[in-house]
Amino acid sequence: MSTSSPLKIVVVGSVAAGTSAAAKARRNTETARITVYERDHDISYSGCGLPYFVGGEVETIDELTPRNAAWFKARYDVDVRTGHEVVVVDAAAQSVTVRDLATGNTFDDTYDELILATGVRSVVPPLPGVDLPGVFRVRTPSDARAIRAWVEERPVRRAVVIGAGYIGLEMTEQLTERGVEVTVVEALEHAMPRMDADMSARVDAELRKHDVDLRLGARVAAIEGDEAGVTGVRVGSADDGDTVPADLVIVSVGVRPNLELAEQAGVTIGRTGAIAVDRQGRTDVAHVWAVGDVAESFNLITGEPAWVPLGSTANKMGRITGDAITGGTLEHRGILGTSIVRVFDVAVAQTGLTEDQARAAGYDVEVLHNIKPDRPEYLGGKSLLIKAVADRASGRLLGAQAIGASGADKRIDILATAITYGADVADLFHLDLAYSPTYATTKDPVHYTGMALENAIRGSAPLITPVELERRRADGEKVQVVDVRSAKDRAKGFVDGSVHIPLAELRARSGELDPAALTVTYCNKGVTGNAGQNVLRNLGFEQVVNLSGGNKNYQAWAAGR
Repeated sequence: MSTSSPLKIVVVGSVAAGTSAAAKARRNTETARITVYERDHDISYSGCGLPYFVGGEVETIDELTPRNAAWFKARYDVDVRTGHEVVVVDAAAQSVTVRDLATGNTFDDTYDELILATGVRSVVPPLPGVDLPGVFRVRTPSDARAIRAWVEERPVRRAVVIGAGYIGLEMTEQLTERGVEVTVVEALEHAMPRMDADMSARVDAELRKHDVDLRLGARVAAIEGDEAGVTGVRVGSADDGDTVPADLVIVSVGVRPNLELAEQAGVTIGRTGAIAVDRQGRTDVAHVWAVGDVAESFNLITGEPAWVPLGSTANKMGRITGDAITGGTLEHRGILGTSIVRVFDVAVAQTGLTEDQARAAGYDVEVLHNIKPDRPEYLGGKSLLIKAVADRASGRLLGAQAIGASGADKRIDILATAITYGADVADLFHLDLAYSPTYATTKDPVHYTGMALENAIRGSAPLITPVELERRRADGEKVQVVDVRSAKDRAKGFVDGSVHIPLAELRARSGELDPAALTVTYCNKGVTGNAGQNVLRNLGFEQVVNLSGGNKNYQAWAAGR
């Protein structure tokens, strides 16, 4: 019988990654001694659900914190010590110093393997007034409890949300639903700046549709108020700006990895600003591992280091490291940054590379805006826009973004799966997807995405985006734009500078056009434009491209410029 001491694992942090690592390690072995230190009092909580507790859509915070330390001890025989902050890591001695926050006392603990799951901290800009009562961040259940109490215990009529990323948009929606007038201040040119501008502009439109005062390309100079609470936010410069009245301010300008302990341990910080790790979570310091939001991942497409702090990724990383520490062979396979957020009446989703990211990575891209109903309109189908990006050289799908009232989640997950396994755009058409008119169209939007991209890449039906069309016209290139819709549709709006030749008249009137000039055909969404494109190509026109997403996409882009 072995007399060696059991493996001693210390985990710092107990949200998604830390608890996942501890649970997997225990599943692999009954002999390890596993201790988790957590400075807060809640563990394994759903951080992404916090805005919905603030808004009342989630009734109690207990629904977001279903597991406590006692449950973890009973289920996994893991000691979770909440209210205990690790303040020092000594990697040479393989020890940590822990402070009991209730008493202020400190003690040392040793480890055989140390897992840093310290997560992220909210970025708090150094603004005058940022510490006033009524100014909040949204990171922990404690934050959410405090915000909801503030809203319910006093008259909060107006709020300012600083930052228009995921949490900022979720808080905007939830506060608006509570009857609060919301102003959003975003330093960049659009809400959801992780997406391409032509997609983010649609998020802007959805916010304004719900009476959100959206201040884009704007900066906060100061937060105003007194000891009783915040009264307003000064937007612009201290000398040249206006004060937006506010009874509540949410600061949501981003997060950064919590690196204090990592730096004490001497681990390498990667170029993304998070801890550099291998595919099992090892740092370059012996017996020190890092998982979740504090650690780097890598982009599945480019292979480059990536940092996208999402709970889904954190759970995977924790499980992989818990397995590796106890002799397993799991390895991280990279991420696509797949995400989705509800913004009032639409879902906003993305996966893989955006158009901008793909171009920056050196790809020659084909871009499609595909507008289709998520299911037949006779059963309530609603418009779904998919923007897909592919590599012209290989035909590989690189990324997709989707916005729609329903069905965006299903399609983005299909496309994420396709990208993960290196699908060519032609493969999308051949996917055997579930069909019933209550759920989808016979040719699913994913099928159409594949068909259109394949035709564009193979050269039979090339596309042009609104951005590219206007760039080429601005450069002085001769471009003839042909509206092939009916007179009734044209009367509702059209591309500036276009000529109107309905599809039924196109063959007879093709002589009105220059067959040597770049010709752009368009309809409402793209299908009839493609038919016109085919007619002109068959008549010998040299360069005929179809406007991606048709007039509907063009007008949305133009409105968001």
